Amino acid sequence: MTATSVPSQSTGTVPESVKRPYGLLRHSLALAGRSLIKVRRTPEGLAHAVLIPVIFLVMFVYLFGGAVSGNTKQYLQFIFPAALVMTVIISGIMITGVSLNADIRTGVFERFRSLPIGRSAPLIGSVVGDLIRYVISLVTVFAFGYLLGFRVETGFLQALAAGALTVFFGFCLSWGYVLAGVVSRDAAGVQGIVTLTMFPLAFGTNMVAPTDTLPGWLQAWVKVNPASHAMEACRGLLLGGPVAGPVMRTLLWSVGLLAFFMPLAVRAYRRRT
Repeated sequence: MTATSVPSQSTGTVPESVKRPYGLLRHSLALAGRSLIKVRRTPEGLAHAVLIPVIFLVMFVYLFGGAVSGNTKQYLQFIFPAALVMTVIISGIMITGVSLNADIRTGVFERFRSLPIGRSAPLIGSVVGDLIRYVISLVTVFAFGYLLGFRVETGFLQALAAGALTVFFGFCLSWGYVLAGVVSRDAAGVQGIVTLTMFPLAFGTNMVAPTDTLPGWLQAWVKVNPASHAMEACRGLLLGGPVAGPVMRTLLWSVGLLAFFMPLAVRAYRRRT
């Protein structure tokens, strides 16, 4: 009889499919599609991430519009670009870390380890899938702002640039919550981090009022808060005004956040899984 070769068991080497060119990229994109399927099946998280900025926008416009700008229409023009940044911040805070932590706790990522894919592909795919959520949230809030009366005062390309910059900033910032989702033992731990960081990050800014009208101690925080730079950049791109400085500071902060949190999140993920 002719001996039949039996496939050898895993020896700890990297699968050939992972060694192929762009293997990690292909696997990450495939798992990003899985993340989008989760949104379609359980849209509650995305709905919350969209509705909360919309509710804050309506409340701020009609509660503070008259006091800050004299009328609600002028105040809407002032606050809306900042509300776009708040939208991606809340989307990243509320969806990314909690969803990732749930997948790890329920053993989904453990099952991924048995597949011939890059070890970091599930983590990267989850974050890439969140990019689509950011875009959906951004478009929804933008449409609602137009219904309220907001109008772009620059041009279509500048509006696209504002949206792209906002999504990029949210993507880079989300890696901090990816790290929180990986290292936290349960969803309560992630939610605790969310509670501690959301308000100073999203609201300790010049979103509601100009920086020079704030108390000195708050101005000091606003000037170093990366979200403030992103809001100033969006105002410049959507309404006119200074653009180069705020955009450059936003990009530098974004790259810095990505360079700091992404390696830590990937390392923590590999240790945990």
